Amino acid sequence: MYATRSRRVKTDRRDARTLADACRLGVYRAAHRTSATQRGVRAELAVREALVRTRTRYLSVIRAVLRREGLRVPSGSAAAFVRRLAHVELTPAQAAVVAPLVRLLAPLNAAIAAADAGAARRLTTDPVARRLATTPGVGPVTAVAFVATLDDVTRFARAGHQVARETDRSLSNHAARAQRRAGAQAAAWPAGRPDDTAGPSRVSTSAALGRRVRPVL
Repeated sequence: MYATRSRRVKTDRRDARTLADACRLGVYRAAHRTSATQRGVRAELAVREALVRTRTRYLSVIRAVLRREGLRVPSGSAAAFVRRLAHVELTPAQAAVVAPLVRLLAPLNAAIAAADAGAARRLTTDPVARRLATTPGVGPVTAVAFVATLDDVTRFARAGHQVARETDRSLSNHAARAQRRAGAQAAAWPAGRPDDTAGPSRVSTSAALGRRVRPVL
């Protein structure tokens, strides 16, 4: 589209002229606009991701605070973290430090459970997502997210190559966001924390390797 644009300094007026020339010459490539239904699904998934990321951060902070005192919370699911924490012998002072975060976990767990239930309900009305969910290792959230990413598959002339490219682009964007979050967390993390403290180091390492971080502790 910008092949006909001069190499002078970029300005809004020159960009507008370039866009007008592109419309006149017909050099635009068609861009798919996600359907309203799938835009709504994506918004719900984005909210769920924010909730899970927030819970993961809270659990990491609680673990780090207690490890500095020589205490360890047993491993297990994030949803059952509070029950496992109840079996750790804390002093009144230690319990008071982590209490604000512990109180926030219950509503977070409830909101995440509601989001997961919503994804499961979508399987009843979406035959494609329901079929995807029969694949080993693919749950309702992943199936619904995959369908929402592709939206209308008839827009792909060559399903195999173009679908792979579309999903790779989505995963690359997710990895880039994870890496930016990891950098921000590392910058905000207090200097001199213990080496065995669980925290942003796990996220940044996974992001640097290009892997998706599984937000479950």
